[in-house]
Amino acid sequence: MAYTTLQLEFNNHIAHLILNRPTALNSMNRAFWQELPAAIQEVEQADDLRVLVISSTGKHFSAGMDLEVFSQPDPRMFGGEPSRRAEFMRRLVLELQACFTALEDLRIPVLAAIQGGCIGGALDLVAACDSRYCTEDAFFTIKETELGITADLGSLQRLPKWISPGLVRELAYTARHLSATEAAACGLVNRVFTDQTALVAGVMELAAQIAKHSPLAVAGSKAMLNYARDHSVAESLHYMATWQAGMFQAADLMESIQAKQAKRATQYAALHQQTPIMTKSTD
Repeated sequence: MAYTTLQLEFNNHIAHLILNRPTALNSMNRAFWQELPAAIQEVEQADDLRVLVISSTGKHFSAGMDLEVFSQPDPRMFGGEPSRRAEFMRRLVLELQACFTALEDLRIPVLAAIQGGCIGGALDLVAACDSRYCTEDAFFTIKETELGITADLGSLQRLPKWISPGLVRELAYTARHLSATEAAACGLVNRVFTDQTALVAGVMELAAQIAKHSPLAVAGSKAMLNYARDHSVAESLHYMATWQAGMFQAADLMESIQAKQAKRATQYAALHQQTPIMTKSTD
């Protein structure tokens, strides 16, 4: 697919998704909401990808929702019979939420490299990633409150899982900027880099380190961590035992041991490609 708001690259088991509207501060226009799900599906169905890195271009990571979405809204959002308008609005929000939930549902880790402003919908996006990294000039803002609306695409639901719920409430109520220093101190980002070049290089280095490991073990770790976040310790331990009963096989373990003994790089088999349920007939 040819993208107008994004750039997608594959190299050495790493997918690199780049927000690519720097002159518009990488704001999320209508095309973005069509292209992001398509790009994630392309990553999902590609052969032997093990990590997804999301970065951006220009001064800011993203200014969030493009003003065109607010200034030229779908007439069904505000007009017509009230119950049907409400049903349409609910479905629209769910569809937009699904664009970011897809990052959470990817079986591979998703790393976000953030420079400058990460505002509104952009914060919703990075909150759905596995780990976040930023530059010294980065800042994070729940901007929606300042605009007179409630953030609805995941920040209020996911951020309390990453940082103090009290801090999330403060950010939501005030719409203030959370600096890179404070983001690192509270655990929202794992590391702060001096500039964008160092940021992308550093995150790519981490991605390469992840890609060296068993893709099955990494995918299992992500699945278990996501499950544990939403369930009790007891439930998560039971699910871990069930998962291990099916997934614990000797192939990757033996490859790891043999590689160490031979002092060579590991060579793990790729996970099977994920393909659409319905495929076009070749007849």
